[in-house]
Amino acid sequence: MRLHINIDHVATVRQARRTDEPDPVRAAVLAELGGADGITVHLREDRRHIQDRDVRLLMETVRTGVNLELAALPEMVQIAVRLLPMAVTLVPEKREEITTEGGLQLSDAGTVQRVSQAVETLREAGIRTSLFVAADPAVLDAAHDMSADAVELHTGGFAEAWKMTGRQRAEAVREELARLDRAAAHGRALDLDVHAGHGLTYENVADVARIAAIEELNIGHSVISRAVLIGMERAVREMKTCLLRARGIAPESLS
Repeated sequence: MRLHINIDHVATVRQARRTDEPDPVRAAVLAELGGADGITVHLREDRRHIQDRDVRLLMETVRTGVNLELAALPEMVQIAVRLLPMAVTLVPEKREEITTEGGLQLSDAGTVQRVSQAVETLREAGIRTSLFVAADPAVLDAAHDMSADAVELHTGGFAEAWKMTGRQRAEAVREELARLDRAAAHGRALDLDVHAGHGLTYENVADVARIAAIEELNIGHSVISRAVLIGMERAVREMKTCLLRARGIAPESLS
């Protein structure tokens, strides 16, 4: 299983003062040293955290690969076409949200048209494309019909279930995990690569990491929060260790 580290919130701290530190590009180097298999950044239309400069420099310095999250808008897609990241993940985007909530609404005709056009443009440029979606087989069918290479399952429902207490928590977590497991298996049956992310932490990630059909996790806020206290390289290494243990791999194998 691959671990991609989302470094958006390093830029969030920087933008709080409109200064030049902390630098997400330097954070990416440390994340790779800690064992990250890739770096994820979301270049939002409003540029609230990651900036164009960041993406450009990350493309020049990241050794593993950059997964660029974007809204399915022509001007944003053209940025990806110009920079040619390893992968693009198309995500829903609202200016009023704190972070991306929910997956792409592929039952909406307008959204389907925009996303389909974006996937086609990215495919023509040779860019691997993933769609951030709910763990719903019907939505995965739609992603397959659009010729997406991969889907990233939204794990927010699971993360919220984990915060509950007592029997309610156990039942809700079991239900959410079963839903993710079914969706992941369905995605693989469609020959889609299956990723997952949103709200995953050191405490809850093992349950999702054990789902065999999921091959990549995108994790940001929890790792960045821990890095503030113990450093980026160590924080990433500890998260990678959580994933390895969940898959029954000895942490010593982490180089």
